[in-house]
Amino acid sequence: MNAAFPAEQILPASKSDLPGLTILIASPRGFCAGVDRAIEIVERALEKYGAPVYVRHEIVHNRYVVEGLKAKGAIFVEELDEVPDDAPVVFSAHGVPKAVPAEAERRKLLYVDATCPLVSKVHRQAERLLEKDKHILFIGHHGHPEVIGTMGQVAPGQMTLVETVEDVAKLPFARDENLAFLTQTTLSVDDTAEIIGALQERFPSITAPKAEDICYATSNRQAAVKELAPGSDLVLVIGAPNSSNSLRLVEVAERCGTPARLIQRADEIQPEWLDGVGTVGLTAGASAPETLVREVIAKLGEWREIEERPILVTEEKMTFKLPRQLVD
Repeated sequence: MNAAFPAEQILPASKSDLPGLTILIASPRGFCAGVDRAIEIVERALEKYGAPVYVRHEIVHNRYVVEGLKAKGAIFVEELDEVPDDAPVVFSAHGVPKAVPAEAERRKLLYVDATCPLVSKVHRQAERLLEKDKHILFIGHHGHPEVIGTMGQVAPGQMTLVETVEDVAKLPFARDENLAFLTQTTLSVDDTAEIIGALQERFPSITAPKAEDICYATSNRQAAVKELAPGSDLVLVIGAPNSSNSLRLVEVAERCGTPARLIQRADEIQPEWLDGVGTVGLTAGASAPETLVREVIAKLGEWREIEERPILVTEEKMTFKLPRQLVD
């Protein structure tokens, strides 16, 4: 046998030899109004004050966004003691405890608050409930920056964190206690409804928010996944592992019976994920830019002939005003 021509030679299949791939693209997806505003705040602060501008914590939970702002002159820190006295500092979109701006004012730091207005709304609700001598049960995830910021609006002992339905049964309050509840803005709509139901069953007189605290963007993105997941063989969610709203999108897809994976960039996708897959559902968390969505589609297009199909649930037209000191 001629060694130059082996009897069997296994060549990788070209994408023309493989079945096509349909990509169901969720809409809405990606950036929400609060994220758009927070990023613009950092960019405008850099234009107005010059580099460097310090940012306390990740402005939003996305490495691509953070690295892009670093390249423009933003410096990300964990606490204010890392900020020089003469430097401007921006607070992240997730909100901060009251002690943080108080410390900034004590040090006479120039600071800009990029807290999402919908998170700030929850903070104001907490203040009004305390004025009515209510103890607040806060539904959220321990350690999340938004939870730390919201619970930091009140004195210790005035707010209790509730993470699960099981936590409700363990609460040390009487049935007729003067209670109210609020929620983190980026929770699972379905999980939160179960917890609220358990709270209202155990504490019939508990005060609810006038409107749902889970933000419109979180609800809309979850609704879009519920539409595309049943028709998908695999759902890809673009988002960071510390992004609450992105993690919830993975959970929503899995509850629909569809395997789902959280990815930060297209290069994390493994070709074997597509084995036996004819339809991919694609969405992005509220901190992920559209650039990353197109990057993923391009990567999938390297392996298979693709057809894009939008899954539109609703159109978002929400915008938020910038802080006054950046528009004067």
